[in-house]
Amino acid sequence: MAQGTSNILLETGTNEVEILELFIDEEGYRGYYGVNVAKVIEIIPVPEKKINPPDSRKGIVSGLFNHRNKVVVLIDLALWLDKKRVEMKPCNVLITEFNNVVTAFLVSGVTRIHRVTWQDIKPLDGYMENVSDAVTGVIELENKLVFLLDLEKAIAELNPEFALKAPSEEEGGAGSIKLDLDKPIKVLHADDSNVIRHNVKLRLEEHNNFIVHSVTNGEEAWRYLAEIEEQARQNGSDITEFVDVVLTDIEMPGMDGYHLCKKIKEDQGLSNVPVILFSSLINEKLIHKGQSVGADGQFAKPDLGLMTFMRDLVQKRQKAA
Repeated sequence: MAQGTSNILLETGTNEVEILELFIDEEGYRGYYGVNVAKVIEIIPVPEKKINPPDSRKGIVSGLFNHRNKVVVLIDLALWLDKKRVEMKPCNVLITEFNNVVTAFLVSGVTRIHRVTWQDIKPLDGYMENVSDAVTGVIELENKLVFLLDLEKAIAELNPEFALKAPSEEEGGAGSIKLDLDKPIKVLHADDSNVIRHNVKLRLEEHNNFIVHSVTNGEEAWRYLAEIEEQARQNGSDITEFVDVVLTDIEMPGMDGYHLCKKIKEDQGLSNVPVILFSSLINEKLIHKGQSVGADGQFAKPDLGLMTFMRDLVQKRQKAA
């Protein structure tokens, strides 16, 4: 029987997250992994009817199947993680939705859902991050290590369309043209993905429209904001001398983007700084979460149409000052 996960509710901005714990069985070993429940629609048995994809160059696609009148790609999570799965019992399939795309992942099984805080989820050290860029963080749950997976990377590997790209001039975007700016916009960007941070900085600074200061998570972003707020107070200057806009991912170890946004909007010296959420979790079902913490804008990865949005926000703020 299909299991729904949509009844899991959390108050937004509390720095909490629901983690679905799953596992992959290998010879003599069971590895535990976690995904954000907000990305999971259903958990189902392996479909009886599935077909081989016409192009499986990546080697991680187990097949295609029909689910609720949609053709869904089934990714073998073990193959993507370069693991040799052994079938100890019938496998499960996670039906997920993020980046506005429905995708399925084949796993050995699932255990339970844990409610934790992002503070308990630790980022990987530099060595481990280089070994496995499929993992974004680790947490100890019930005396075992659970690795949080970057499922977005899996579908981006299959489809280059999910790579970060700036909108073309024909699409009315800003990626290929010079924005009408008196001076570059100063952006504080928080994201736990090395690839995302690098690509965002590259795209935004391409035509000298933006100056990007990158940090790895919400905690680091908050520390930076606290420092420049104090510096602005001591100098008797406006915070905009240091930052014009905050661009943040939602899912990050330590402090998530919702909690970061809430803290900024509740801080007297920072509340006027625009905050834009940039995440794979931006969709019609979840956009209310960003609205509830006062986000000024929300964009789904990999859409960099937020360039013109940031320009308009900053110019509007400057005129009102």
